[in-house]
Amino acid sequence: MSTLKKPSVTAVIIARNEEKMIAACIETLRWCDEILVINNGSTDSTNKIAETAGAKVILFTSSSFARVREEAIKHVETDWILYIDADERVTPTLAKELLVTIETGTASALTLQRKNYFFGHAFAHGGWQHDQVTRAFKRSALTGWSGDIHESAEWNGEELRIVSPLIHLTHRSVVDNLKKSAEWTPKEATAFIEAKTAPVFFKTILRKGVMEFWRRAIRDQGYKDGTAGLIESLVQAINRMWIYIQIWEFQQKPSIPERYAHLEEEISKKWKNDS
Repeated sequence: MSTLKKPSVTAVIIARNEEKMIAACIETLRWCDEILVINNGSTDSTNKIAETAGAKVILFTSSSFARVREEAIKHVETDWILYIDADERVTPTLAKELLVTIETGTASALTLQRKNYFFGHAFAHGGWQHDQVTRAFKRSALTGWSGDIHESAEWNGEELRIVSPLIHLTHRSVVDNLKKSAEWTPKEATAFIEAKTAPVFFKTILRKGVMEFWRRAIRDQGYKDGTAGLIESLVQAINRMWIYIQIWEFQQKPSIPERYAHLEEEISKKWKNDS
């Protein structure tokens, strides 16, 4: 009598300069058949640490998150693929639920509820309680990813929601948050610019920030997460304003680089006339 082969799983970690987080992330994925790290242009020790921890590392650089996730598909040979970010952690309970669901279910995609930690505090409000990510897929059903910033998967078949949460250890310091904002707000601004956003004025920037704070802190009750909840609501409001400030910057005519070039030219002429 033949026995059915258990479905195999590859965990894929998308990482860029995650030397402080990658090893602990890998440790929570030992239950997978293979651990694959897509090193997206790291300049620190992410690559060495991941290999020492037993992961297979693929070097692939792209500004598009969708392209990075699609690259992983080319290197996965197992039945299932589980995408994890370096600042996310799988608990034993979640691992067991994933394995049981994969082995006994008929779904082609699994959606996880993320439990977010900001500045060391678990958040249950501010809109973060609705944070869900579809990350586990039957490899034969996954057709690709779309979206350069907020990427989403495309697959064939049914989706199932997992009960056990995925732990997300984000915004571990103010500096860490600033670095992330500097990386992704220009991409958000570019997307708005390409969509032909209406002219941005100072009142536009201010309104966007106030409304984002109100939505996070008041409407979605972020204040219930204490001082950390209010601070994170303010951070999100500032990020929203940074996006619109960058849109304003792009919309300037003549452009800001052109204005500085003109000033440099005027100063150069003054020196020539003075000689």
